[in-house]
Amino acid sequence: MSFIKNLIKEEFVGWKKLEIFWLIFASLIITCLSIYWKDSLMEIISATTGVACVICTGKGKLSAYFFGLINCVLYAIISYRAKLYGETMLNAIYYVPMQFVGFYVWKKHMNNQTHEVNKIHMKNITRIFWLLVMVGATIGYGFILKALNDAMPFVDSFTTVSSVLAMIISIRMYSEQWWIWIAVDVFSVYMWYSNFRVGNENMATLLMWVVYLANAIIMCIKWEREVYLNKKK
Repeated sequence: MSFIKNLIKEEFVGWKKLEIFWLIFASLIITCLSIYWKDSLMEIISATTGVACVICTGKGKLSAYFFGLINCVLYAIISYRAKLYGETMLNAIYYVPMQFVGFYVWKKHMNNQTHEVNKIHMKNITRIFWLLVMVGATIGYGFILKALNDAMPFVDSFTTVSSVLAMIISIRMYSEQWWIWIAVDVFSVYMWYSNFRVGNENMATLLMWVVYLANAIIMCIKWEREVYLNKKK
């Protein structure tokens, strides 16, 4: 019980007024517009927990993995119904267990002063390695999804593969994760917008990805600045 109390206490430390406003504003916008578009309760919960997850991830808080677990389970169901099987497998098979891995690793690398996870950069050779892996895996997995009659095989493949790699990089506390998330979010917005245009009522999910994109840009700037400042110390 004391562990849970201390964890909750640490989660509320270090938040700036603007960051709290962004969390509340983004959640309210998605909720209100989703209700207007008559989305299901599952889609609304998935979208709001997803937004809370990415914002808390950007803040470097452990609570990101609690919100992430809820989002992954619900989003997998939504993706399956939309026939986006890459997204379905990504969330159900990969993201769900990785929430526990991420929580465990981040818990061991929290900054005692800021109560946020430590943030670092990759070496250039590491960046090149992950880029090559991303390109090769995207092409290969795209053909697999095409054989499964995926609605958008190569777009779905790119968002799936990139998300897998970004999650690994995120757990390892690299700032480069946010550059990958920006690319993933751009393609995901396109994918879900196309899905919405053909008649699927997934406005909450589309809005979730729009907020993800905005948040990724904000957090990319935040993490890059903090890594730079840490190098100067």
